Amino acid sequence: MNRTLLCFVFLFTLQISAQEQPNIIFILIDDQRYDFLSFLDHPWIETPHIDKLAENSFYFDEAFVTTSLCSPSRASILTGLYAHSHAVIDNDTPLPTDLPTFPIELQKAGYHTAFVGKWHMGGDNDMPRKGFDHWVSFKGQGKYFDPQLNVDGNQVSKQGYTPDILTDFVVDYLKTRKNSDQPYCLFLSHKSIHENFSPAPRHKGKYADQEIPLEDVTTSKGLPQWTIEQVDSWHGSKREFPNSGYRDYQRFFQLYSECMLGVDESVGRVTSYLEKNGELENTVIIYFSDNGYMMGEKALIDKRVMYEESIRVPAFIHWPEKLSATRNDAFFLNIDIAPTILDIAGVAKPETMHGESILPIVMGSDTSWRQDFIYEYFIDPNAVQTPTIFGLRTKRYSYMTYHGVWDLFELYDMEADPKQRYNLVGEISYGWGYGPFLRYVNRQLPDLYPAVKELDDRLTELMATHGGSRVPKWTEK
Repeated sequence: MNRTLLCFVFLFTLQISAQEQPNIIFILIDDQRYDFLSFLDHPWIETPHIDKLAENSFYFDEAFVTTSLCSPSRASILTGLYAHSHAVIDNDTPLPTDLPTFPIELQKAGYHTAFVGKWHMGGDNDMPRKGFDHWVSFKGQGKYFDPQLNVDGNQVSKQGYTPDILTDFVVDYLKTRKNSDQPYCLFLSHKSIHENFSPAPRHKGKYADQEIPLEDVTTSKGLPQWTIEQVDSWHGSKREFPNSGYRDYQRFFQLYSECMLGVDESVGRVTSYLEKNGELENTVIIYFSDNGYMMGEKALIDKRVMYEESIRVPAFIHWPEKLSATRNDAFFLNIDIAPTILDIAGVAKPETMHGESILPIVMGSDTSWRQDFIYEYFIDPNAVQTPTIFGLRTKRYSYMTYHGVWDLFELYDMEADPKQRYNLVGEISYGWGYGPFLRYVNRQLPDLYPAVKELDDRLTELMATHGGSRVPKWTEK
């Protein structure tokens, strides 16, 4: 084959490859719990626009985060790493600039990348971050109304409701990409539905008469004492509600629900634009939440803990051109987002990433997938009511161990007890430390011991496999 023909073949291959790189929109919601969509038969929330998208998507019934806190989860989404490796273990630490992320890798592969919304990692630094060609963000949590934005390095003041304003920027960005041959990846990161809950004026009062269920903490047996004491803390239903707009637990979650309506309308505006321009069918839309949220289960609110409502999230991939609408129970984790987006774009994932692309499962080319994963949370000086947690979630069990607190561990049989009402190791007396704990289980619950030992060994093994430790590095001596 002569040099001219070789060059032609090479250029033709590049052209085909570029044509096969789809546009990608990643939508990240803040603090949306896994069941908070009306198409999942939720008793009161109304999300028609997201429902329409989800019902025509590959939906994950068992999507989880590996750390249930805003910044650590967002760092895991970008890097594909567990928190112990990317080191963003609280809401103040910036994301290390030397770590590969999916937008950085997409840029290298020819994508135009954009970020619109809440970044949060690094506190009050709202400057554009590495990996994005277009940047719209704000400091910290931002405000629900009249935000001060950093737009490509310039400070811009806007009047109005922040979720609406972010959506305006998204639609404007999509318009600029309409006639471009360059594929894009847009990351829409909503502030909603984070506390302090402030719905749009058009939605305020929508759920003012809605009765929000509340469990009594005594409905769950064998809880650690620190969990019981959380009920009276910032993380519990008996907390003080200093914001006059909340008044009490009921109004707190009524406002949470009203904020969700603005998110749904945002998704509706984005998909409506794509549909009107004939781009909805061939644009990949991935929907995810940075963590779940306790809504009165065990009389708790907020997140951080390893209970299902805190760590499970809504998740789906909408790509009608390639995927059929179905539901799947594979464990889809926040650490899988980056490898999956790169795989969709035809880009190899960096060796640093712990997560895996879910695309083989979605495409039906592979039926093997992980059967367990690590959950980790590191005690936060700003929220000391929750200790450091190292846990293992398998298809059958949820196993929770705590570091630095003298209290019960937790084990739930998710097949027999999906609401996590009965801690299988909550009614024994045992000494402190991982070794003594297993010895006491062996003595007092011999029938359960093999399962607990296997879970404990697997947790230690998985942590080591991914470069972690059951004892945090910063406390080792």
